[in-house]
Amino acid sequence: MSMILAENLHLVTGATGLLGSHIAEKLVAQGVPVRALVRANSEIRFLQSLGVETVVGDLTDRDSCRRALRGVTTVYHCAAKVGDWGNWDEFKSACLDGTSNLALASVDVGVRRFLHISSTSAYGHPAEGGPPIDETAELGQRLWPLWDYYTRSKVDCERLLWKLVETEGLPLTIIRPSWLYGERDRTTLERLVGRLRAGKVPLIGRGDNPLSAIYAGNVADAAILAANDPGSVGEAYNITHQGQLTQAEFLNLFIEAIGAPPIRRRISYRLTFAASFLIEAIARLRGRKTPPLITRYATWLMGRSVSYSTAKAESKLGWRPALDNRSSIIRSVRWFLETEQAAARSANPARSTASP
Repeated sequence: MSMILAENLHLVTGATGLLGSHIAEKLVAQGVPVRALVRANSEIRFLQSLGVETVVGDLTDRDSCRRALRGVTTVYHCAAKVGDWGNWDEFKSACLDGTSNLALASVDVGVRRFLHISSTSAYGHPAEGGPPIDETAELGQRLWPLWDYYTRSKVDCERLLWKLVETEGLPLTIIRPSWLYGERDRTTLERLVGRLRAGKVPLIGRGDNPLSAIYAGNVADAAILAANDPGSVGEAYNITHQGQLTQAEFLNLFIEAIGAPPIRRRISYRLTFAASFLIEAIARLRGRKTPPLITRYATWLMGRSVSYSTAKAESKLGWRPALDNRSSIIRSVRWFLETEQAAARSANPARSTASP
């Protein structure tokens, strides 16, 4: 596709992923020209259906970054290594090296705004049971001494970018979402729906702990608001929920949406965390490339008693989540089921077209 010429061209990295695709979709709906930096083997049909310009390249290649940034005024940097499994070199390359290349190239071309999608994991693993964590909290709290690569990459990325604000004048705004779900989710929905259908998801602990999970479309709305707000240069925003809910409430909403059996088991948070550490250790010693059944991070994500405040985004940006917990989960599950059915028809076309 030929290069778009526009006065307000926005670049989205990670646009083939969950949050990036929602940001691209919403920008296009607003009439904003969008370009996406994609890898050569990326699935881009959804982006093509939106009319998004695609530039093939890689964030670890500085020339790719410069080429993608031609004529760009606003950057939405969503690309990162997704998931908590892998070695440090993978996280460093995908997160730190790629972010550094793109940020420095953005300074060189003079973009007006560099909006970086970080994570509440940038706070590390704060002590549980306290008040909701706001944006004044220290980054990198209580990092685990072993294999905490995902969290460390989020912490280090932010520290790198805040340093570039000081040294290079990077016009930075940061969004810190929590656990994301929604249409085009390739990580959470398949695993969660499959295990709920099989009745294999227990409550970790009592299930009444606050669970920070949010629909990707609501985060995309906040990211666009922040990128367009002149007063948000140098600011960070937690975007973590669309109404507080507990672990049990979150899982029960999914159960209701898919018609799965109710959860009947509870397991100890402390024992599960200890067991997941042992499982991780064995998996890493064996050189496993895919994550084991459970990890410490997954256990912590579900069972922790930690919450985050979105008051700053609400007051400063006027952000209000467009969808609540129930409606966003129903929408996400509907998309997943339709996608699943389409894949089944594609795999067995003769059966799908046969007469009843």
